[in-house]
Amino acid sequence: MPLVYADLHRLARRCMAQERPDHTLQATALVHESYLRLLDAAQPRWQDRAQFLAVCARMMRRILVDWARSRQRLKRQSDLPPLYLQEALAGMGRRGADLVILDDALTALATVDLRRSQIVELRFFGGLTVKETAEVLKISEDTVLRDWNLAKSWLRRELSKGQSRGT
Repeated sequence: MPLVYADLHRLARRCMAQERPDHTLQATALVHESYLRLLDAAQPRWQDRAQFLAVCARMMRRILVDWARSRQRLKRQSDLPPLYLQEALAGMGRRGADLVILDDALTALATVDLRRSQIVELRFFGGLTVKETAEVLKISEDTVLRDWNLAKSWLRRELSKGQSRGT
């Protein structure tokens, strides 16, 4: 763990940079939660640093999405009075909800094209470079770039559909 802690913390900071500033999770807590989940998992044999970081990035994504989903569930079950539009606009924003929507879109992309979904996960959530992503997936850097651009376009289209429906 000491050998990769700095890398994990970098991944966590990158993931947390996408969240709202007053998020209750901090990068260090995200690293520690990921580490605990790694301990609970079966003992895989890591082929290299890039593969290990890819798994950690996926784990951090799951932690953040699970957190966002639980927050949404708590809000729906709350006995608090409803929040009006003006108050909501003045509030913290929808980053947690946006993360859930993005996760749903990535899950949909995985059903259409698993590799492109993995590339988005590794690049966006994991912060891996094109070269590291190519190493993890055992494909060329050109393929990573091509699939990265296509996946971004696909996600942009899917996310804009969700916005037009009011989700």
